[in-house]
Amino acid sequence: MTEQLGLETGAIRIADDVVAKIAGMAALETPGIAAMSGGLSEGWAKRLSGKNVQKGVTVEVGQLEAAIDLRILVLYETPIHEVCRMLQQNVRVAVESMTGLKVVEVNVKVEGVAFKNDEL
Repeated sequence: MTEQLGLETGAIRIADDVVAKIAGMAALETPGIAAMSGGLSEGWAKRLSGKNVQKGVTVEVGQLEAAIDLRILVLYETPIHEVCRMLQQNVRVAVESMTGLKVVEVNVKVEGVAFKNDEL
């Protein structure tokens, strides 16, 4: 779905996929994040639909606000609560600064722990 921001000079539409990509890139740049977690249902969605589903990121974009859900794997021996707080902040700043949308929530689900040598 594409939403729009109302402006006097015209409309600006920001697709959900754009917000999801910005959030995913910001997440992967956060220290302590090993990878995004695609989950079983997303793997099936890719196989069945052929679409490029944004791995580990779900967004709901309204006209002026966005809510973001992230599924992640953290690196072993990192303080999970600290990494998640930094992740929430990094994603919020990236999405708000690049889109002008207000991020109302960034929900994080830690789905696993990975070692530095693991193949992801």
